[in-house]
Amino acid sequence: MYSRAETAKIRKDFWTAFGLYMKPIPSAEGYRTNWQNYKTGVKNIFFRMKAERGFASIGIELNHKDEELQELVFGQFVEFRKLLEIELEESWDWELHQFDESGAIISRVQIVLQPVNVMDKNDWPKIISFLKPRIIALDAFWSNIKPAFEDF
Repeated sequence: MYSRAETAKIRKDFWTAFGLYMKPIPSAEGYRTNWQNYKTGVKNIFFRMKAERGFASIGIELNHKDEELQELVFGQFVEFRKLLEIELEESWDWELHQFDESGAIISRVQIVLQPVNVMDKNDWPKIISFLKPRIIALDAFWSNIKPAFEDF
C-alpha cells in the first residue's frame, strides 16, 4: 500500500513523463500545447484524461451548472458525433447527466481503458499509448468545430 504522499508523487511523475513525451508534438494549429492540461478555451467544456488504479480514460466533459444548458451543449456535440468518430477512428460512450466523483451533474463523451494501474510503472507505456493518439485526435476535432461552441 502506498502512502498519500507516495501516491501523489507517482501520479505527478506519470503526468510529467506524459508531458515530456508529448512536448514535441504541436497542436493541430501548429502551436505548442500543454497536452496533459489541455485548455479548450470554452467555459465549462473540458478534455479530461485520467490515469487511476484500475483504469485510464479520456473524454470531453461538460460541467455547466444549468442542466438545460448542459443538455443543449451535449446535443451540439451529438450533431458533430460523426466528425468526432471519423477523427478518433472509434466510437466512444455518450453519457448525459451523470454524477462525477464530487456529486456534480456532468455530461461526457469518453472511452475507458481497463485494466491498467498508474501506480505500476510497467503500465505507463500502455496508458500513454492509449492517451496520446486520442488527445491528438480530440485536438484536431476541436480545431475544426470549436467556433460552434464559443457562444454557449
